[in-house]
Amino acid sequence: MPSNPRPLRKLGFLTIGLFDEADPRRGHEDTLDLIAFGERLGFDSAWLRHRHLQYGISSPVAVLAAATQRTSRIQLGTAVTPLGWENPLRLAEDLATVDVLSGGRLNPGFSVGPPVHWESVRGALYPDTWEREDFSPARAERFLALVRGEDASDVEGTEGIEQYSRRVQPHSPGLADRLWYGAGSTRSARWAGEQGLSLLTSSVVKAEDPERTLDFAAIQAGLIHTFRSHHPLGERARVSQGLVVIPTDSATPEQRARYEAYAAARTPRTLTPQGPARLLFAPDLVGTTEELVERLHAHAGFREVDEVAFALPFTFGREDYEQILTDLATRLAPALGWQPGADLG
Repeated sequence: MPSNPRPLRKLGFLTIGLFDEADPRRGHEDTLDLIAFGERLGFDSAWLRHRHLQYGISSPVAVLAAATQRTSRIQLGTAVTPLGWENPLRLAEDLATVDVLSGGRLNPGFSVGPPVHWESVRGALYPDTWEREDFSPARAERFLALVRGEDASDVEGTEGIEQYSRRVQPHSPGLADRLWYGAGSTRSARWAGEQGLSLLTSSVVKAEDPERTLDFAAIQAGLIHTFRSHHPLGERARVSQGLVVIPTDSATPEQRARYEAYAAARTPRTLTPQGPARLLFAPDLVGTTEELVERLHAHAGFREVDEVAFALPFTFGREDYEQILTDLATRLAPALGWQPGADLG
């Protein structure tokens, strides 16, 4: 078994935050409880996905605002916010507000591109401007400038009894240093590096070259190399990996069977690129700590990172998530070199 050249330094988890349409509060409260549970276990970070027009959290920034008041240490992130759904100035305001409330613990991850099902949603999202909306990296560059404190207006000072600022308020000076980009292609990985961002890699990449072998781990490692080769910090640039990893050490036999069935049902999509974008999915990893350590140490992408945000399966219950998080924090992560509280920066 090859050794891992980068012992795990930061442990995180990611959840979609599913809820029942008839009782959405319960699902949102469960997500908040899970974040607090993760903090008690010593996790360094908790991340939420966006799920627009679905039965998962559509407004992670609002949920994370609530999480800031129920936690004190754990870092809180979005993985990722699709900027095609957002007004960059308003998003910058919301993120800065939550970062202030958290005491500087927010880690916003974002991406660019048109919204999913653009043809169907554009009339509701941008009824008057959809033909002119720009979903290129220029939208992200506008967002970055606003978070970094560049001018949003040329009005400043006092008008009557009102005080105006040129830049987004509140301004949270450290927030710009905690911005992450979700990249699955060579072009996006290079752009993220050139912008000096941190990189979020997940269980999805683009199989861009039809002539090359369909090795997810090799493709992911290549994206990380591209990112770091264009980043001002080089090899010190931060990268976090987000595979679905399900330890079974303390799972009941019924849980193990359900986890294995879940992974098996998703395996076919990992065998060949999906759709016109040629998306390639990573297999879900299910097993004991000993088995998972071996598989992760042999994974070319994992060998390039020292931070993770392992993704929780979408459809499991609260007891399942607590078992998985407990095994991650008390068994798997320590076996990968992680120590709770060892690196809080």
